[in-house]
Amino acid sequence: MKYTKKILKNGARVVLAPVTGTETVTLRILVEAGSKYETAQNNGISHFLEHMMFKGTKKRPTTKIISEEIEGVGGEFGAFTSKEQSEYWVKVPKKHFGLALDVVSDLYLNSVFKEKEIDKERRVILQEIAMYKDMPMRHIWDVFEELIYGNQPAGWDIAGTIENVNRFKRKNFVEYFKKFYVPQSTIITVAGNFNQEKTFQQIKKYFEEKQASLKKPSKLKTIQNQKRAKLKIEAKKTDQTHLLIGVKSANMFDEERYATNLLATILGDGMSSRMFIELREKRGLAYYVNSGTDQSTDTGYFFANAGVKHANLEKTIALILKEFKKTTQEKIPEKEISKAKEYVKGKTLMALESSSAVASYLGNQELFRKEIKKPKEIFQKIDQITATDLMRVAKNIFKDENLNLAVIGPHGNNHNLEKYLTFQNN
Repeated sequence: MKYTKKILKNGARVVLAPVTGTETVTLRILVEAGSKYETAQNNGISHFLEHMMFKGTKKRPTTKIISEEIEGVGGEFGAFTSKEQSEYWVKVPKKHFGLALDVVSDLYLNSVFKEKEIDKERRVILQEIAMYKDMPMRHIWDVFEELIYGNQPAGWDIAGTIENVNRFKRKNFVEYFKKFYVPQSTIITVAGNFNQEKTFQQIKKYFEEKQASLKKPSKLKTIQNQKRAKLKIEAKKTDQTHLLIGVKSANMFDEERYATNLLATILGDGMSSRMFIELREKRGLAYYVNSGTDQSTDTGYFFANAGVKHANLEKTIALILKEFKKTTQEKIPEKEISKAKEYVKGKTLMALESSSAVASYLGNQELFRKEIKKPKEIFQKIDQITATDLMRVAKNIFKDENLNLAVIGPHGNNHNLEKYLTFQNN
């Protein structure tokens, strides 16, 4: 993977990555602005503002004009907000990159936040909040993160509260935009089939005039002081119970992250993983069962999740914890480790076959780490992991006092589940 990194005079960073064998170009603009940067009073504004960026500029006053320009050349575009970033992207045939850059830079730099559009969009966001609550397979993540992090930004819903969404005014968006959408917090990535020097000069023309902030804003550090296992049940009439079990683990800067990720692969990533075989293939308990990690700048957790028949909830919890515990007592065979390493490397390479994936890979690393590791460098770290490393990580994270269990289903306040939150009986 080849790329060039340049920094504009105002501090905005530009990453350019030519990709051979493609006829497309992807532009991604990333900014350090997400729900971890919010307060209780403005929780949800990062996400709401992301919506408003598509509601018009002086040059392009309506959403229809914006969307027709991109879709009229066969392009795709969109945006999303997470806990630690907001991102705006567009992917077009290579000959239309100039248009794509003009449109997205206009949205990013010149959105006007009309009051009447804010009033319309708040109704849309309230429906989005309601939609996700009707999707337990998706909503379980919100329930879990509120449980593991509590009443602080890391534990809040990215979409915010209904009360906040209802009271945001234009001045709130203008103030938040001025504070957080600053060059020092902005990454512009381009990947695909393009001329590097020409593209860099185009980006300079659009972005270099934006004034740098006197002080780059920061987020509050997440406090984690869990001392006992925790349980949260959201009682809801569903056809299936959804559960998520997790423990605090490595963040994105911790050297243990490589071993933690590989352990998650072995336990529940893919159809040959331990939990997939044990819970789905052998016992038929779940259609989906997975494990993985979530790693951000100051937090991280290891999780396993599944959707099961209501009556099989307790059995499933016990089996997942049994698989966790086994990795603390028995070294994982070298053959299984080798297979998992090749699986991770193969998935990574296949995921980077498109221009959009390359732009995302490079942009996220630069945004948070301010350095970019090529796949080859990451693979070297993975290849160094041993059975001893995996057991050490497992022993460090799989402890009774670290356990968190979130459940959505018709279970009421079933505190009998607390007795399963221990490795002693599994």
